[in-house]
This record gives sequence, C-alpha cells and structure tokens, in this order.
Amino acid sequence: MSDSQAIATQEQVYTRKVLRFTLGIALSIAISAAFAWPLAFIVPVFVAKFFVDRQEPTKQTVYELLLAMICTIFIAWVVSFGPTQYPLVLLPLIAMVMMWAYYLFSDPKWNFFATVLIIAILLLPYLGLQQPGAALMVGVGLSFSGVVSVAIFALMHALYPDLSEKREQHPMPAQSSEDRAYESFRALLLAFPVICFFYLLEISGALLTMIFIAILSLQAAGEKSVKVSLFLLLTNGIGGLLAIVFYNLLVTVPELSFYVILASLAAILFAKKIYEDPTKAPLYAGIFSALIVVVGSTASSTDKGVAENFYMRILQLMMVGLYMVFASFFLESRNWTFLRKIER
Repeated sequence: MSDSQAIATQEQVYTRKVLRFTLGIALSIAISAAFAWPLAFIVPVFVAKFFVDRQEPTKQTVYELLLAMICTIFIAWVVSFGPTQYPLVLLPLIAMVMMWAYYLFSDPKWNFFATVLIIAILLLPYLGLQQPGAALMVGVGLSFSGVVSVAIFALMHALYPDLSEKREQHPMPAQSSEDRAYESFRALLLAFPVICFFYLLEISGALLTMIFIAILSLQAAGEKSVKVSLFLLLTNGIGGLLAIVFYNLLVTVPELSFYVILASLAAILFAKKIYEDPTKAPLYAGIFSALIVVVGSTASSTDKGVAENFYMRILQLMMVGLYMVFASFFLESRNWTFLRKIER
C-alpha cells in the first residue's frame, strides 16, 4: 500500500469516489452521444452501476464482460435464423434464460453479466420479430457498450486509484441456492406475462419498455417484492420528473457540450448523495438510472417528433413501475402452493 493510501482520510476517500463517478459519467455521456451506436445510451447506466456496486475493476469484471459479449452475440446470431416465427418455442427459451439471469443477479459476483444477459434475451428476439435484420447489429452494439463501460471504469481507476485501506472482495450470496432459485422464479412470474403480451401481439415501439422491464424486474423479486416495487415506482417517478427538467434545458441549448456539462452536474449531485449515505445509495442510483435512460435514449433518437417520443418514454417508465407494483401485490396476495417457500 502506498503512503498516499495509508494516510488518506475519509474525506479524501469520499472526494475521490465522487470525482471518479462524475468524470466517468461525463466521459460515458460524451462518447455515447457523440458516436451514437445502437444502445449507446446504456453505457452511462453500466458505468454508474460499476461505480456504485464495485470498488475497483478486477479480472472478474473482464471475465464477466467476455462472457456477456459471447452470450449476446450468440443470442443475436440465433435470433437472425428465424426462431422468432415460432413463439411456442421462443417464449419458453426466453423464460429459461430470464430465470438463469435472475438467479445469477442475486450473486454480487455475477450481477453485471446477469444485467447484460437479461437485456439481450428480452431485446434481441423482440427486435428480430420487428426488424429481422436489426438483431445482430443491436447485439453488437450492446456488446460494444459493455466494452466501453468497462474501459471507462478501468480508466477512471487508473487515473484516480481507490484510496480506501480495505480492499473489498465480491461477497458471497446472502441467500442459499434454494432461496435464490425460489426468488428467481418469483421474478420470472412478475415479468414474463407482460413479455408474452408484447411478443404475442407484436406491439411496436416497446423497445424502451422492454429495457425498463429488464432492469426493474431484476430488483423486484423476493419476499418484500411489493415494498421494492413501490420503491422502484418512487425512483422512476422522481427520475422521470427530473428527466423532464433535464430535457427542457437541453431543448433550450441543443449542444453536445451543454449536454455533457448538464450530465456532469447531475452526476456530481447524485454521487455526493450516493457516497454520503451508502444505505440510501439504491434510492439515488435508481433515480439517476431512470434519468439517464430516458434522457439518453431521447438524445440518441433520430426519429421525428422527438418531444412526443420523450413524453411517451416517461409514460412507459411510469407504466412499467405501476405494473411491477400491481403484479407484486397480486402474487403476494395469492396463496398458491407452488409460491410457498419450502421450509427446510
């Protein structure tokens, strides 16, 4: 351990974390907005997740990235060969991969891989259904977003190494394998009905809704699913309101430099809240993620009627949150035998 690390005060550690988070988000916003490849707006969300969940990059981070890229490209390649035309085959396969992703997400060591996996398995077949030629391109875009995210995370730590004296290792899952499997199944029951709805009716324009479902359903399982879903509805609501303010400021000054500056100001405010009180970090991280996804997807849009699409995205965000609350309450109020946890 270097001398600078040995004598670092809590204030210095805190300042370093806020600085890394802010610069990392600013850089990710600038790169994703400037180059705008498919799903580039996911990069700041991944970067924020890294800074909140992990102390520093490790070999495990690179290993997860490589596995995520392989799985994403494989899913995109398979989808390109036409299984989207057979929903009775496709939907059970999607359900199996979703449950696997939920199971892995409950292990801190694998939550990044699980996040990419569930986004891939929901988005790519859906795109294959809507635009058969787009799945592979978007799959490559999602993989590249993962690469850029890990690169930014590593770069920020290379420029501003962590000053904490303790080196955190990936903790073991807090639950047993049986409990993780049980909660994965509950998460699948929460999300899968609406996934079937979109796939079977072939509803267009639901790309961002699928992303919201993918991200939120990872967090809305477990015994306290109703409380968690209400928490997600709160964070989405606040994030949506902030996104409206953010968007209207961008409309006033539609410049990339202003977008980056505005995102940096938001990042530094949220970083202070996240690192001041780790117990409330999920609240502020959730609000920030909602803000970034809505604004980022709008900023990268080349469609006409951007303003209408922006408010439609806000509506989609709120509808997904309401659905999660309703579905969680419905499951909690049922007394179905297969939903009861086996007493051991």
